[in-house]
Amino acid sequence: MDIKNKTILILGGWGLVGSAIARKIMEGNPSKVVLTSLHKNEAEEICEVLSQEFKVKNVFIPFWGNIFTRYEYKDLNRDDIINDPVKRRKTIEDIVYELDERILKESCIYKLLEKFKPDIIIDCINTATSIAYQNIYKAYFDILKIANSKDKDYNLLLTASEKLICFSYVPQLIRHIQILYNSMLKFRTKFYFKIGTSGTGGMGLNIPFTHSEEKPSRVLLSKSSVAGAHTLLLFLMARTPGGPKIKEIKPTAAIAWKKIKFGEIRKKNSPIIIYDVKPEDKILLKGKFELKSPKEYKKIGTLKTPFIDTGENGIFSRGEFEAITTKGQMEFVTPEEIAENVFLELQGGNTGTDVISALDSSVMEPSYRAGFMQHYAVEKLVELEKKHKTYSVAFEMLGPPRLSKLLYECHLIKLIYKNFDNVIKDNPKSISKKLNDIILKNSGIRNEIVSIGVPILLSDGKSLLRGPEVIIPSNSSSKSFDINLNRINRWAYDGWVDLRVENCKIWRERFIKIKNQTEEEFDCMYSSKIVFSKEYWDNFKDINIGKIVGWIFINEEKGLRMKG
Repeated sequence: MDIKNKTILILGGWGLVGSAIARKIMEGNPSKVVLTSLHKNEAEEICEVLSQEFKVKNVFIPFWGNIFTRYEYKDLNRDDIINDPVKRRKTIEDIVYELDERILKESCIYKLLEKFKPDIIIDCINTATSIAYQNIYKAYFDILKIANSKDKDYNLLLTASEKLICFSYVPQLIRHIQILYNSMLKFRTKFYFKIGTSGTGGMGLNIPFTHSEEKPSRVLLSKSSVAGAHTLLLFLMARTPGGPKIKEIKPTAAIAWKKIKFGEIRKKNSPIIIYDVKPEDKILLKGKFELKSPKEYKKIGTLKTPFIDTGENGIFSRGEFEAITTKGQMEFVTPEEIAENVFLELQGGNTGTDVISALDSSVMEPSYRAGFMQHYAVEKLVELEKKHKTYSVAFEMLGPPRLSKLLYECHLIKLIYKNFDNVIKDNPKSISKKLNDIILKNSGIRNEIVSIGVPILLSDGKSLLRGPEVIIPSNSSSKSFDINLNRINRWAYDGWVDLRVENCKIWRERFIKIKNQTEEEFDCMYSSKIVFSKEYWDNFKDINIGKIVGWIFINEEKGLRMKG
């Protein structure tokens, strides 16, 4: 892709990899480079440094805040959000509720893309760490402690349970991908490039570097799990027509380095305190061992020593750095090498490091044998339908309910009209009446439809036939709903057999479109370019419900399968 005069958004632009990519990307002469960081001072600092380095003005633009939350919370500490009952419950809504316009437009990502409308996004944030290092295991034990206490406090138990939901990895990751994808579609982002992680620096389950006595720790493996899930969601995004081009580079080594210097060593943004511990301060190992000493120790300063700063991975001592980069351990890769590969891939090169492309080329695709055998399977099903004088339409196991609804609507049309031309010659009002009549008279088909959880909205638009349970509406948080026309229309679209005139008009138009589309694409040479030919549709003498609903999913639902 041509980078010249493009707006590029680098998420995590202050970091080690983000700043290296920002430098490299300038070779392509972009018009704007938006650099983000969690903190204002970091975002402004990197923009100022790069502006001076490249002697440019108004090219590097800072943005700061937590992009994984709603915009109004972006500058708040995560703990402050989680510990506030109102903010915590709003956060749960943002994660758990079905994605709607409100959740989308209130998100930080949406506001960020709305403001800058980037052509290219390069995501250098360690998403897996951001999500998986919210310790879900500790949250569970907090609940257990309250539940097992003698005086159970309901409010404390509710708070702890809500925190557990806030820390749940998969809902957070899914919502992040949904918001990111929909925002990129809205603002027409052309390219999304992720710098991912394996979680273990390329090492296996025998990794010596871990976070507790457990090796490897569950928290570390949670990070790897989220990183893997993230990659597969990006793989699916890459296979979605109409979206941005998707790539991911996944460094499997330590990344180093940003700077080497002598100074104060800080851990979690606080200096490491040196305490004066004398031999006479020894304790006898008996009774209980306290993790936090009840004794007060004298502070005599802070730890100061040479260190190497590896950016987001933290600072290491010489001993730590030598150990982790030893041949056969994590070893390391430089941020400049990552930036070089990103730049080459953006320009259309093939570095062999794009894991989305690697997945795309190595997964098993549909086979010739399966395509050949599909005809046999269908023929056998048709044979059994005839033998047992029945029809195999839908069971509501594949989903979504819209699939069952469409299949049954098309089946009812087939029962009445037999072929395309008969449907096309009739009018929507007449179609609606005939469909309504067959439902009222044919108890077998009627009972079959409602028994799989699909209601039937009769032609008057006010009367509904239903069984004991329905699939749509599908909101587990509520058992009843106020009825209004908007909801009826939505439910009918999503999963009710709809016999109203308006829907019959849509069905008639579908048959016209299929026939016209096929005839317009007719190839007198009978070459291989046409798949959905007249022969595919049996010259319109039959109504094949599966083929027609497949056509709807491709042409109306935009559900076409593609490679990344």
